[in-house]
Amino acid sequence: MGLNENNEGEVAPRTEEEYAETQLTLRAIVSSKEAGVIIGKAGKNVADLRDETGVRAGVSKVVQGVHDRVLSVTGSLRGIAKAYGLVAKGLLEGAPQMGMGGLLRTDGTHPVRLLISHNQMGTIIGRQGLKIKQIQDASGVRMVAQKEMLPQSTERVVEVQGSPQSIEKAVWEIGKCLIDDSERGYGTVLYNPAVRVQPGGGPLMNGGGIGGNRSYNRTGHGADFSDAPPTYTNRRSGSDAANRPPPPTHTEDGEEMQTQNISIPSDMVGCIIGRQGSKISEIRKSSGARISIAKAPHDESGERMFTITGSAASNEKALYLLYENLEAEKMRRSQAQE
Repeated sequence: MGLNENNEGEVAPRTEEEYAETQLTLRAIVSSKEAGVIIGKAGKNVADLRDETGVRAGVSKVVQGVHDRVLSVTGSLRGIAKAYGLVAKGLLEGAPQMGMGGLLRTDGTHPVRLLISHNQMGTIIGRQGLKIKQIQDASGVRMVAQKEMLPQSTERVVEVQGSPQSIEKAVWEIGKCLIDDSERGYGTVLYNPAVRVQPGGGPLMNGGGIGGNRSYNRTGHGADFSDAPPTYTNRRSGSDAANRPPPPTHTEDGEEMQTQNISIPSDMVGCIIGRQGSKISEIRKSSGARISIAKAPHDESGERMFTITGSAASNEKALYLLYENLEAEKMRRSQAQE
């Protein structure tokens, strides 16, 4: 949904009521114990949450050896803000019974770790941190945005610490930023808790890896709740797009072709392309996916868009290899600094 245009063709800001009714998905990382509190006995708590707020809410399945799970809440912004307030209240009250003594704070606050697309983080932080300060002042929470993207994803964590009431207010403000900047949220590679690959070892990514039955590249438009395959939007920018023949819709094997965009920080693009394109050629060859790279950054963040096209399996392998290269380069740089 875009901003409203008035008669003069100027863009008028949305009203509070329009924000309240806009549909979106907001995810958060929770520990296994927190997930237990949120779900409740025989799913009672999560059912009550849905009834009270009108949202769809669910927690990702347990992955052996992984302590994180993802809470997904889809609905109107009004419902989502209310739902996160209730989740924070439930965690606060449920902490002692769940043996979560370490998390119980005497000041009546509890942290909620929201997952935000790296591309949308700038909108929440604002220029020189003005927006994040404004959200904190308006709601009374303390917010900390992590710099690093989560493994094999383009999502980052924003930790929001405060009372249930202030968390509800903060989520409302954060949701408004995400609605205003929804365009940049497309193509987000969602974080999927999984056993991570060891450097030099094979991929141990049960629940989300290559050959797994669940791909981790859904864009959080409520697809978490259905078994239907995710839909992909091919958002190719550039004036020459109109003159190109339409891309094929199926591979030679008859599999449906899917297109996905990911943003790569511009200072990392070189290490992914490699000398004379050697690395990117290798990724194209071993994944079977077509990968095109935008010549110029797509916004002021300076990031460049990589467009991956191929079968679901090819795309997943290409993504995996791209992220493996990114992680290796990050590791190399941090060691070089030491």
